[in-house]
Amino acid sequence: QVHLVESGGGLVQAGGSLRLSCAASGRAFSNYAMGWFRQAPGEEREFVAAISQSAIIIGYSDSVKGRFTISRDDGKNTVYLQMNSLKPEDTAVYYCAADETYSKIVHRYDYWGQGTQVTVSS
Repeated sequence: QVHLVESGGGLVQAGGSLRLSCAASGRAFSNYAMGWFRQAPGEEREFVAAISQSAIIIGYSDSVKGRFTISRDDGKNTVYLQMNSLKPEDTAVYYCAADETYSKIVHRYDYWGQGTQVTVSS
């Protein structure tokens, strides 16, 4: 069992930056691939970024590539999402997720945090 807690969301103007954190507890964090997903009102949850164990594989959705950076610190049991050049369409609840297998697919992840709200004003 892995328990995930996101933080760092908030309200920011377009063009601004935020850094989300996801702290994990439970089983060895380094054994898990980690993903960030987001869900806007009335929309399905969608993939944002993912990072494999030891950061060997990193992937991004086309909509955030070049603006967002995912990273992990296994010593701190934490995964980060640095979000730059934010746009109003990035507004959503952001979730981190963990699984033993790297994936960009929502339903492949077994463990989820409660989410953190990101709102980008125009």
